[in-house]
Amino acid sequence: MLGVNGTPFQPATLQLTGIPGMQTGHAWVALVFCILYLISIIGNLSILTLVAQEPALHQPMYCFLSMLSLNDLGVSLSTLPTVLATFCFNHRHVGFDACLVQMFFIHTFSFMESGILLAMSFDRFVAICDPLRYATVLTNSRILAMGLGILTKSFITLFPFPFLVKRLPFCKGKVLHHSYCLHPDLMRVACGDTHVNNIYGLFVVIFTYGVDSAFILLSYALILRAVLAIASQEQRLKAFNTCMSHICAVLAFYVPIITVSMIHRFWKSAPPVVHGMMSNVYLFVPPMLNPIIYSVKTKEIRRGILKVLYKSQS
Repeated sequence: MLGVNGTPFQPATLQLTGIPGMQTGHAWVALVFCILYLISIIGNLSILTLVAQEPALHQPMYCFLSMLSLNDLGVSLSTLPTVLATFCFNHRHVGFDACLVQMFFIHTFSFMESGILLAMSFDRFVAICDPLRYATVLTNSRILAMGLGILTKSFITLFPFPFLVKRLPFCKGKVLHHSYCLHPDLMRVACGDTHVNNIYGLFVVIFTYGVDSAFILLSYALILRAVLAIASQEQRLKAFNTCMSHICAVLAFYVPIITVSMIHRFWKSAPPVVHGMMSNVYLFVPPMLNPIIYSVKTKEIRRGILKVLYKSQS
């Protein structure tokens, strides 16, 4: 379809960018991304396999951890095709419809991660504040319902995005600022009335990240109150230590998001390489760090890994 000036209403392809402002050193960047993908995919697959095989890990906490690992695999695999094509093969073009599909999956998995972290904070709240009812509150059916609820909420809220983008003409060029497709990036090259997209995008961010982070903070306020009420200092430390892995995972997810928002809001003159690097940190670091955090900080996971290693050696 052609616009009034004879230019395409929507481009057949869009052009991806490596890291804006970084003209050299793409070979090293490609190597770094390959290492990140390997750690993320192998680490999360290992967690899933371990939880499935070890009966001692068939508990609510590790069911939620499996959800997190599965979601992190989704985040990694949704960016992998275009990132590797851009940095390893210098293939920088992606079909318009393929770009919309990738945008949908990247945002869906990101919002699902926020919901899973909220569910995990509820798990820690019940385990510490009401331990006697832990097994009866977090039954398998309720855990499954929570997982399906997170998936449904993310899918429904993100489903309109590809259609909202598809209706817009693109007349500001077709060069995106990342090696993958994101909704804000597409809005920069779209013309026409983008108010609906921007308002709905803000609503979705507040409805997911805003609400989830508020409830995570509330959970930890209640957990802290319950922990401080424990008389024994040793028991207090033990109770709080069970939350450390989750706290680290929450920080690994939300700190990059907050940093990216602050840079966009208060440091608009930042070099393009800063914006590019921080956006990459937001998508690539949590899936890579989460398996490491839980392997290092969770005794049962460490024990399971050692058990598997011992079996393979014998």
